[in-house]
Amino acid sequence: MAEAVFHAPKRKRRVYESYESPLPIPLGQDPGPRKEFRVFRAEMIDSHVIVRSPADMEQLHGKGYFGKGTLSRSRPSFSVSDPRLAAGRKDVETNMPIITSEKYQHRLAWAADLLRRQGQDESTVRRVLEEYTRPLEHPGGESSAEGQPPARLTAGTGGLLGMDGASGTTKETGESRLKTLGEHTGEDPAPASQVPGCAQDALSLQCGLLPLDSNLHARGAEPGPEFVLVEEGVSGRSEEENTSATEELVQRKRLICRRNPYRIFEYLQLSLEEAFFLVYALGCLSIYYKKEPLTIVKLWKAFTAIQPTFRTTYGAYHYFRSKGWVPKTGLKYGTDLLLYRKGPPFYHASYSVIVELVDKGFAGPLRRPFTWKSLATLSRVSGNVSKELMLCYLIKPSTMTDEDMESPECLRRIKVQEVILSRWVSSRERSDQDEL
Repeated sequence: MAEAVFHAPKRKRRVYESYESPLPIPLGQDPGPRKEFRVFRAEMIDSHVIVRSPADMEQLHGKGYFGKGTLSRSRPSFSVSDPRLAAGRKDVETNMPIITSEKYQHRLAWAADLLRRQGQDESTVRRVLEEYTRPLEHPGGESSAEGQPPARLTAGTGGLLGMDGASGTTKETGESRLKTLGEHTGEDPAPASQVPGCAQDALSLQCGLLPLDSNLHARGAEPGPEFVLVEEGVSGRSEEENTSATEELVQRKRLICRRNPYRIFEYLQLSLEEAFFLVYALGCLSIYYKKEPLTIVKLWKAFTAIQPTFRTTYGAYHYFRSKGWVPKTGLKYGTDLLLYRKGPPFYHASYSVIVELVDKGFAGPLRRPFTWKSLATLSRVSGNVSKELMLCYLIKPSTMTDEDMESPECLRRIKVQEVILSRWVSSRERSDQDEL
């Protein structure tokens, strides 16, 4: 049998971030004082595991590259800010997003459509959007409109139907207060089936309008920006010196602080294998379903019901993670896993992995029964993207039953064998023989 040749991982030419140490793996009882690990929180929504806290998202993805942003390619760094406008306004010291007037109008249209779906009449829709479009005073101190005093936000003011800027109290009508999707729901998120205006997207439970009861300077509890700076053309009058009081109308671009009418939040979505590894192997994640934390055994059974091949793919994921690799899904290359050194920002994937669960005789119901043609095709695809095709066999004892597989403790009795598949090139083989 030919021995596989190890090829060094291919490093990316351009790296835009620094490497952080991954989350620690507890290897046993520490004889000294017990170190307290931070326990992150995730929620199980439908068939997905979602992390909503910005601090938890940063830690999980930064230390080990767990998960993927629901709105970003990988790192959860989605921003509504226009990068070109932000680059041209470097002199503006603010952490608020800067967007164009056209983008703001799009969000107003989304908000109006959301209110109509909630059954509001046109007069209520106009009144609500007027409150949202009122210029505000932002921390820079710039006037929000030419010749107009800025509207101020006061903690404790609330309601979507109106705000008294002088007294800070709300004006309420006989109608019931509008229920908006942007309200902070705390520990009780609404089910996806009850959320209108979000196209029934379970990953965007809080998208939509905001209540008018937030403090401009007390933001940060929610991941979505509550206020934005809108670049708009403002009409003004300029007097030229040494002229007979001739006034000329000029157009100039100014940043006007306004309330974001339609927020879109980004969350960190964990694969089932990543979520279970954080719970079972690292013990640093708690997954909740309807306010109740799920135990390891319940998670094992729930993930198996969601994904019938979960036991097999998790066994391989656990094995390679313990070896120091960063496994990611290999769906785009037709495989189960992709193995990265350190993480996707630093190296290209070295291996495309196919996982199978077999007995000692390498027999059993295969998940992907290959023919020579399909195997050669997959090998060629992996070679064209500079990856090696690996067959990972999880070998279970002959005495292991289906009941034993109902608990993750069965992983202790499973052995792993790796086989690297390479394409035989006749010309290369002849040259090697000639050298001998």
